[in-house]
Amino acid sequence: MNQISINEFIAGIPKAELHLHIEGTFEPELMFKIAHRNNIPINYSSVDDLKKAYNFNNLQEFLDIYYAGASVLIKEQDFYDLTWAYLTKVHKHNIVHTEIFFDPQTHTDRGVSFETVIHGIHNALEDGKEKLGISSQLIMCFLRHLDKESAVKTLTQALPYKKWITAVGLDSSELGNPPSKFERVFSKAIDEGFITVAHAGEEGPADYIWEAVNLLKVSRIDHGNRSLDDDQLIKFLAEKQIPLTICPLSNIKLKVVDDLKNHPLLELMDAGLMVTINSDDPAYFGGYMNENYSRIASALKLSKKQITELTINSFKSSFLPNSDKEKMIRKIEEYYQKNNN
Repeated sequence: MNQISINEFIAGIPKAELHLHIEGTFEPELMFKIAHRNNIPINYSSVDDLKKAYNFNNLQEFLDIYYAGASVLIKEQDFYDLTWAYLTKVHKHNIVHTEIFFDPQTHTDRGVSFETVIHGIHNALEDGKEKLGISSQLIMCFLRHLDKESAVKTLTQALPYKKWITAVGLDSSELGNPPSKFERVFSKAIDEGFITVAHAGEEGPADYIWEAVNLLKVSRIDHGNRSLDDDQLIKFLAEKQIPLTICPLSNIKLKVVDDLKNHPLLELMDAGLMVTINSDDPAYFGGYMNENYSRIASALKLSKKQITELTINSFKSSFLPNSDKEKMIRKIEEYYQKNNN
């Protein structure tokens, strides 16, 4: 049997993605197409010009282009096209399950209805299941730089669509916007039957991770790199097996780490944490799932066994029913046995 390379191994192994902002999958070509369709001017003369803007230098430059992109999304078809483009792309990456963040306030603050946003995304996810075999769940995020009242209003808008939304999350500018700011709205969300997750410990301190766990009752921590600053926190996360959704290329692009060779992934794994690999905002951060796996595998010299552990973790950490998790884990183990040579 011919030995396959680590990149071939990564390409072929089934994966789940748990940290993905649908607005962060907006490729320049599609942005131009939708802008033209909706007659919305954008400040770039061509697709190539827009692609150059994707080479931003800091978080603010990223947010500027991110919100410029979001501004062309107006109609249900736009949100469908955005979501469908992501699904067709990651189908080729062997992603068989995805749990997608969406930011309704980014759109409702521009006068686009909650209904328009969620119908477009949901319909694409349904087609993804039927036509591509990709199962999915939807996570509605509150923008933490906005006030608490805006979050409560968004939760109220979401209630008619409870059957389509699995969890609520917390994203956007972390520093100065601790999880405690949103304790009340998360409590309401839990009362309504939503699972909770939150971005914490990316730019913000380890204390924000404690707050997310203790006050927001989260099932997962999105990012969580800074947990290594607190030995007690590491011990707690390992003991409780609270997953971290790590995003390597995002961490490089937003200067959370200076070099993938210095990424804390292995340190987190060695400490016994439930760590997963994800792409975050892949159109902006230079790669989808396979690129994230391949780049971090190359930088840290990960083995096929470690790649297998990470993909198994992605299903263990998902919100799939246990029977589905077990089925996928068996498939991954069979894949490893077949290709570990």
